[in-house]
Amino acid sequence: MIDPKYRRLTFAFFMSLFMSFIMSMVITFINLGFIDGFILKWMEAFVKAFVCAFPIVFFVAPMVQRITNKLIKEEK
Repeated sequence: MIDPKYRRLTFAFFMSLFMSFIMSMVITFINLGFIDGFILKWMEAFVKAFVCAFPIVFFVAPMVQRITNKLIKEEK
């Protein structure tokens, strides 16, 4: 298993992987429809999206966590 000290890196990797995979498919479909070569176009978009998404998630996730913690009312 992965050492807990890599939790943030692991989270950023998987969150950006899944989000960029799904969103690149949706946007590729919206823009092109289901054309010949769709999967190749999708995978090209996915790789580009993942390269952007990974560092974004890595650096933005802690800020989002702090905002969420401030907005969520703790039960007493």
